[in-house]
Amino acid sequence: MKKQIVIRMMIALGFVLLLAACGEKSQEEVLDKLESKLEEMNGYKATAEMKMNTGKEGQKYKLDIWHKKKDFYRVTLENAKDDKGSQIILKNEEGVFVLSPALNKSFKFQKEWPENGSQPYLFQSLVSDVKKDKDATFKVGEKYYIFQTRTNYQSNNNLPYQKIYFDKKTYTPVMVKVLDKDKNTLVEVAFSEFNTNPSFTKGDFEMEKNMSADNSDSAVSGDVKTDAFPVVFPFYMAGSEMTKKKEIEMENGKRVIMTFSGDKSFTLVEEKLQTVPTMASPQYVNGEIVNLGHSIGALSGNAIEWTNNGVNFYLASEELTETELIKVAKSVESKAVK
Repeated sequence: MKKQIVIRMMIALGFVLLLAACGEKSQEEVLDKLESKLEEMNGYKATAEMKMNTGKEGQKYKLDIWHKKKDFYRVTLENAKDDKGSQIILKNEEGVFVLSPALNKSFKFQKEWPENGSQPYLFQSLVSDVKKDKDATFKVGEKYYIFQTRTNYQSNNNLPYQKIYFDKKTYTPVMVKVLDKDKNTLVEVAFSEFNTNPSFTKGDFEMEKNMSADNSDSAVSGDVKTDAFPVVFPFYMAGSEMTKKKEIEMENGKRVIMTFSGDKSFTLVEEKLQTVPTMASPQYVNGEIVNLGHSIGALSGNAIEWTNNGVNFYLASEELTETELIKVAKSVESKAVK
């Protein structure tokens, strides 16, 4: 009996030594390396593509992600279906902003972002999610260390899991798959470049510079034909239907106000201007940044504002829950009102 125990112990020891010889690291060792990597870097620049299948139509973003230690961020999101320029999430010493440079429109938020939830395109957020989830699973692949963790999306509980792929040589993120309750991939971020020794110039994280970078003279002064205004309505209407539609011709554009009545009533306002107004001070939002799939929105209380394809949207309701409000906003995509 003792001989069998000794043999088993020798086999187990041999297995451990074999793994060590192969150079494979444990989950704890990989997490330590990831944290060390973050600590050593003064920042990073990365490019990625984000695919989102959370709405009626799939969306693709090109991402440019900049981070300067300790708390400066700039994430540029370019939607292939929006020909009116990119959106930028910016964090500097003055606060957190969502910028739409081509439309001279900006929102200002409290400074909790990005710590207030999972951000699948930020290295820090991914490592933080791995560290916080005591039940995270870990696999060693041929090229990647793969973690599956729980997510922390305050405004979306339909995406509870994520699978994160880290490069075994560089310990930088390669791919992130955000999963629904049935483990289907609804959001995928694929990194194509990741520079851990970047250089930055003065003003890279200043709002004024970022607002002017994508704002050409033609975008500011060019006329827009408002008679081609593509008025759209949501696919998801929370048991309601459109009962009233009012069009208002303004001096500088057109506004459409739609009222939806039924199980839960709400109002959707769409507005398009002929010329882009002069840049004003950022509109302060006592709320949070929400990724709607087709664009980045500003959620505050019982309302969401966003811009998409040159159109300003405002959705408000006293009856929809926050989750329902976001679901309606996400479904406002491309189906035209008759």
